[in-house]
Amino acid sequence: MQAIPVGVKGYATLVVEPKHLANEFKDPSLPHVLATPILILLMENAALDAVRSYLDPGESAVGTAVEIKHHAPTPVGQRVIAEAEVIRIDKRRIIFLVTACDETEEIGVGVHERTVVDISRLAQRLAAKSNLRSGKM
Repeated sequence: MQAIPVGVKGYATLVVEPKHLANEFKDPSLPHVLATPILILLMENAALDAVRSYLDPGESAVGTAVEIKHHAPTPVGQRVIAEAEVIRIDKRRIIFLVTACDETEEIGVGVHERTVVDISRLAQRLAAKSNLRSGKM
């Protein structure tokens, strides 16, 4: 991993479609508004966008913590832009301030944490778990 500067930003955008709505994920009686899990996904994508160019080949940054407030609804058809700014780095842990706005207002804010991982080592750990579960070890 290359040195990641505090203050670097990343972005992700989404036009809200019916498949992104809360009533599709949870209770069909909910209003037709952007679902919180989709908002979080967009914020996580913005965070990865912020640091992707600093990662070495074979590395990625996986989400390890999310603390988000989703405080305004967004209807179908509106564009949402998420921004993630690196605010702290602790070895391989990266902390981001994340925000999201639709075409009218800020709709969410919070803190997100990602950890830089070696993809091949992560795959080995997953394989070991799968083997333990299936009794192959």
